Amino acid sequence: MGTIASRSSSDRVRGITAERAAPGRGRPRGRVPSVAEGLQRLSRVEAGPHRVVSCYLKLEPRDRSRGKYLIKLKNRVREVVAALPRLGLSRSVQREVERDLERVQSHLATPANLPDTQGIAIFACAPLELFEVLPLPVVYRSRLAVDATPLVRELASVEDEFGRQLTVVLDRTSARFFEVTAWATEELNGLRADSTRGKRFHGDQNGPGWGEHTYNNRIRAEKQRHLDAIARELFALDRANPAHGIVVAAPGQEAGALEPFLHNYLVERLLGTARLNPKDTSLAAVHGATLAVREAWERASERNLVQEMIEAVGGGWAVNGMTATLRALSRGQARALLVHADAGEPGFRCSTSGRLTLTERDCRGEGDPIPVLDVVDDAIEEALRQGVDVNVVYEPEARDAIDGLGALLRFR
Repeated sequence: MGTIASRSSSDRVRGITAERAAPGRGRPRGRVPSVAEGLQRLSRVEAGPHRVVSCYLKLEPRDRSRGKYLIKLKNRVREVVAALPRLGLSRSVQREVERDLERVQSHLATPANLPDTQGIAIFACAPLELFEVLPLPVVYRSRLAVDATPLVRELASVEDEFGRQLTVVLDRTSARFFEVTAWATEELNGLRADSTRGKRFHGDQNGPGWGEHTYNNRIRAEKQRHLDAIARELFALDRANPAHGIVVAAPGQEAGALEPFLHNYLVERLLGTARLNPKDTSLAAVHGATLAVREAWERASERNLVQEMIEAVGGGWAVNGMTATLRALSRGQARALLVHADAGEPGFRCSTSGRLTLTERDCRGEGDPIPVLDVVDDAIEEALRQGVDVNVVYEPEARDAIDGLGALLRFR
């Protein structure tokens, strides 16, 4: 049976800031800005006659490749600048917004300004001396908004959206356990298995092959005891503080061997496997691998949600399309919002009811129609305000089944 290898308090390392600050990585040094602190500052912002630029940008490996994130940002900035006149802003305020957009673009064009995380949020308003930059572990989708207030719902939801993951990195003789949150990775107590020592075979006691047979049985039993000990330790950690998901990592294909030993409660939350070696892995590597596994799991979950939406539309338990989804959001019907990753449409917000619409006519009797640059971005913000599960779908086949926006409903 494996035994728990105790670690001194100095070995319990919290956070990945130190690894991010390693020389030569071209990343910002020092303490990673606190999203909670940033959220407090941003919630106190009162723009008055001015406007705040809110930028959320995905920085996953595919976005960083060949500067794709910057190309998308430049295209989005051009679209926003072209659409500014429809917001009815004074010429002076419009110029302020254009300068803030230039500041955001200039900041992101410098590679050294990019965090190691898979997302970033920037809020800018020069007249208020506001330029807040916050690294994010995940971003729903890249978006650029101009509004009277900073769009901070996504910041507020990050911790709950990511949750707490348990990651175990194992091989035949050891296992290291990690608690992974949106912002940090902490290594917990590990396990070390008993292992066979000495000669391989021990004589021909009862005929040819007896020594090898005994040896192989002993190795098999040791492996099973080790995997069983890992599974029991995972179960104990989860009982003490329930995890949103479980990730198993190992060299080669060994990670899959643990699943048959896991309790059913843990199997239900198994997000996937990764390739890491417990002898030389780092906190940053564990954090990155956990994010990658969680991302793949989310893509699979999104495909299932889209299929559920398609099947439920006929029975009235789902809607597909911009107008129907915006109406469902305004009524509080949506339990899960599905967003086509590339969708975008200008629209309006009714001043009295706050409802999002595609046309001015739809606001009749609900106050003046206030132009918004993109109803999809505002729909995400509204869904987060209501506590609705937001799913931006990137997988091509599932994405193309969504007519801009879709939703699974709480009630018909």
